[in-house]
Formats: sequence, structure tokens, C-alpha cells
Amino acid sequence: MKILAIGKNYVNTPEEISANKTGSQIIFSKPESSLVRENNDVTYPSFTKDLRYEAELVLKIGKTGKDISEENAHQYISEIGIGIDFTAKDIFDASREAKGPWDLGKGFDGGAPISSFKPIASFSDLGNINFDLRINGKELQSGNTGLMIYNFMEIIAYVSKFMTLQPGDLIFTGTPASGTGQIHKGDRLEASIEDEVLLDFRIV
Repeated sequence: MKILAIGKNYVNTPEEISANKTGSQIIFSKPESSLVRENNDVTYPSFTKDLRYEAELVLKIGKTGKDISEENAHQYISEIGIGIDFTAKDIFDASREAKGPWDLGKGFDGGAPISSFKPIASFSDLGNINFDLRINGKELQSGNTGLMIYNFMEIIAYVSKFMTLQPGDLIFTGTPASGTGQIHKGDRLEASIEDEVLLDFRIV
């Protein structure tokens, strides 16, 4: 199983999309050991003092594909869920300053909690899916797929140029352009798609 993620993929207004569409997508990966399923609590990592959250819609790939066209890309999505891309920002920043890889700041155990998944048939318009994140009952992130720089189909087509996508692969598709922030022990995170809470856990 591959767990891929796209960085800096949302804007605040539709008018900003074209100016940010350079054709080069920021793609990184997380190991399978970073996943947390079934709404289990997440342990605050001992090695960081600055844990940041990013709520993202997550695509599950349903069949094998390579060099997939944008026109056919939707056929490779089997389900959609929601997850949190956690970043140990102090570790991440230190690595970036040294021009090193992102792995330790992004790929640690517990760095990718994910919800259960809904069949793609549940969504009538992939370009208009609402999602949000509440922390301790307060909405801190709210997104809509209409504000993606690269939509689901463009992501799948781009990634599949470089690597074969296989059933069960997961793709984190980016977080809303505003609202990310720091997380603390004791915080409760609730992430929803179209007002349905699918992810609900605490930081312990």
C-alpha cells in the first residue's frame, strides 16, 4: 500500500486557481505505520513540541492504473474518506533548512489518522464536496473541492505518470488554504464530509 499526499493544493477563492496551477504538483508519502484507524486516539509524539494539523479528503484507489488520463481518472477512485495530515513542524522545518527529506516530520507513527470510507457513488459532484474539522467543538477548517488547485482527476493522472497506482492505495488531496494550526494533548478532533462526522478522536 502507498500513502501519498499533495501539498499546497487549495486556495481561498476560485479566481486564485489558475494563477497557482503551474503543472508541478507537490507530492510526498507517508508509511503505512503512520495510519490510525477506527477513531483510535493518537499519542502526542515525544520528539516534537509543535504538532500541526491539516484536514484532508482521502481517495482510496480501486484498481491498478499507470499513465491514467484525466478523463478516465475518476474510474480509479473507489471510495472517499477524510484524514488528518499531522506535521511535527519543528522537525519538519529543521529538515527543510538542511535540504533534507520530509520523512521524519511527516511520516511518524500516528501522523495519518483516517476515517471510514464512503463509496464514490455517494458523491454526485466530485468538484463540490464540503468537509470540515472541529477541534474541541470549534470549527477551525472548512473546505470545498471547488477550491482545489489540482482536482482529484488531475492528481491521479499526474501521480500515475511516475508510479503505478494499485488497489488500496491512499491519496491525501490537500488541506484548505486557511485554518491549520497547532494541536495539544487533550484536544478532540472531529472531521466531517457533508456534515457527517466520520473521524472523531483525541490527542493523548
